[in-house]
Amino acid sequence: MTDVAPDDLERRIIVATQGGLPLVSDPWGAVADELGIPPQELLARIRSMLERGVIRRIGAVPNHYAIGYTANGMSVWDIDDEAIDAVGEWLGALAAVTHCYRRPRRLPDWPYNLFAMVHGRSHDAVRDQLEDIAARLEVRFPCACRARDVLFSSAILKKTGLRIAGQE
Repeated sequence: MTDVAPDDLERRIIVATQGGLPLVSDPWGAVADELGIPPQELLARIRSMLERGVIRRIGAVPNHYAIGYTANGMSVWDIDDEAIDAVGEWLGALAAVTHCYRRPRRLPDWPYNLFAMVHGRSHDAVRDQLEDIAARLEVRFPCACRARDVLFSSAILKKTGLRIAGQE
């Protein structure tokens, strides 16, 4: 819940940045120029929107395929319920894991309750990373993992967040 709804300029900032920043040496300056405001005002407005909860975060969304990581493996883990929070925090903090989350099991067919995405240049590279992670997990959390598997992406899906329409 936000304290104050975005004003007209903040809405214009959101519309100007929601599709990504320009790939130039000074992206904030380019956006400020587009909006006709000083870069310092743009950054102050963005900080204010973050603090008020108008926007939640600003982050990079890499195109894994464009940088050579064409094997995307969603590792799935059956982790003991007593250990899942600790394992999830540890697993999600690993450099090889881009995102990690808990989901309910769907027994009897789906015993997995922890998911973690790993990217690599090949399926074998992802499997090798997961072998290493599994070995380290067993040392750190003995017997916490009962089963695991990896599911590889078969298609590229465009991911986007909520978008608001521009001014007419």
